[in-house]
Amino acid sequence: MKGYGLTAAVALALVATGAGAQGMVFTSWGGTTQDAQTKAWATPFTEATGIAVVQDGPTDYGKLRAMVEAGRVTWDVVDVEYDYALQACGQGLLEPLDFSVIDRRDLDPRFVSDCAVGSFYFSFVLGYNPANFPDARPASLADLFDTERFPGKRTFYQWAAPGVIEAALLADGVAPDDLYPLDLDRAFAKLDTIKDEIIWWSGGAQSQQLLASGEAPIGLFWNGRLAAIQADGLDVGIVWEQNITAADALVVPKGAPNREAAMQFIAHATSPEAQAEFAALTGYAPINLRSPDLMDPAIRATLPDMQTAMQINADLAYWGEHRDEIAARWYAWQAE
Repeated sequence: MKGYGLTAAVALALVATGAGAQGMVFTSWGGTTQDAQTKAWATPFTEATGIAVVQDGPTDYGKLRAMVEAGRVTWDVVDVEYDYALQACGQGLLEPLDFSVIDRRDLDPRFVSDCAVGSFYFSFVLGYNPANFPDARPASLADLFDTERFPGKRTFYQWAAPGVIEAALLADGVAPDDLYPLDLDRAFAKLDTIKDEIIWWSGGAQSQQLLASGEAPIGLFWNGRLAAIQADGLDVGIVWEQNITAADALVVPKGAPNREAAMQFIAHATSPEAQAEFAALTGYAPINLRSPDLMDPAIRATLPDMQTAMQINADLAYWGEHRDEIAARWYAWQAE
């Protein structure tokens, strides 16, 4: 855990007590994404309100549930996957959001529900290291499964979440309009064809390392992670054709000790200015529809919301309803 401007002793004390009257706890996934959330959201929020924001993480759904069920919640705002937010709201694990504080009028309606608003949205895209493919360049999701033309290890997100299953079905010829309900038998049969060539990434930093090193020169990535290593000077191929969108969300656990501060924080984080700055820092798309007008057009052109002609929206409501059954099948298949 990082104190982010607070002394370590104060930070630990605030987390232990649920932050208290002068602070609140924000929990996210760590890495460059949480660094950007700190810079774009937390620091300006503290400057504007005087409310200290203690950073904790990584997000852990089991821990969130345990806190709520034990009545000992120390997190105030948590960045989660949007499909999880829908599921957790239905299970009574989250506070309803106060939309008298949070202005929802300009928020992308795809990512607004009773207990959650989007924190950002992203695309899963095919990425590759051009150094490994001098003769032909991957151009479609089908190429992820073509180990003859494009040899080498593949890398995919390890956890059960929207993205990989959809990519397998699309690569197998399923039309975007026919993706749901997900044909798991067909998806896993397609994944079986390259299972021995898969290296799983569990976090964005690992996915970047696998690609940059050439250990897994092709795979399915969060677009912002590819943008970050491009910005560092690495030649990276990005294929936007059939990019698959999903979103993260901001939620407040049931019984959060600083509910009012949490609502204020979410209101700030989803404002046009805060969303625009976060998008510029990360390469992920803002969920405030007024944010693009505040951004450098050159940066905006690289974001997922400018790739809608080639975009497929994962059905996050479907995932929220079927999360557990898909996860059971997913992890059993990985263990085979």
